[in-house]
Amino acid sequence: MLVFLSLVLASLACQVDLGGPQAPGASIPVQPAAAEELQANWQSALEAAVETGQVSILINEAQMTAFLAERIETREEPLIRNPQVYLQNDQIHVYGIAERGILKANILITVTPELSQEGEITFQLSEASVGPVPAPSALKSTISAVLTEAFTGSIGSLATGIRISSLAITDGLMTIVGELR
Repeated sequence: MLVFLSLVLASLACQVDLGGPQAPGASIPVQPAAAEELQANWQSALEAAVETGQVSILINEAQMTAFLAERIETREEPLIRNPQVYLQNDQIHVYGIAERGILKANILITVTPELSQEGEITFQLSEASVGPVPAPSALKSTISAVLTEAFTGSIGSLATGIRISSLAITDGLMTIVGELR
């Protein structure tokens, strides 16, 4: 009985890894300077646009990963840890690890950015997996909100008055081209 009780207590003390989807690429180190670089690049693109009327910016996976990690860390109870952002095939893939109590699971969310006729970016959640089950709506909302903030919030507020004319995602890079309204 003592051995059985010890095993039960030991299993409760450990975390249960539910597994789940694998990251769609190699791990991206989170570098706080990359998030600052992203904001500086937006600022530079806007300053150049004052003269030319055109805005062009190139964003890489390290910058998006750092930006997302920075935003998630500000939340009281982050839904994921170690977020990774992969930019592939016209989609944004967000990978991370969710932990609640003794449960731990891998998460993969795929978002497809779309341009509206007005030149605004919207995000369509294409796929979401948390371990072996579908992602909870709270997680979907959090990731969508953080990504939307990247273009309409703290970074996007610098870009008020820009009409996006094209957005392309391929090989770890996202290119955004637009014009001043």
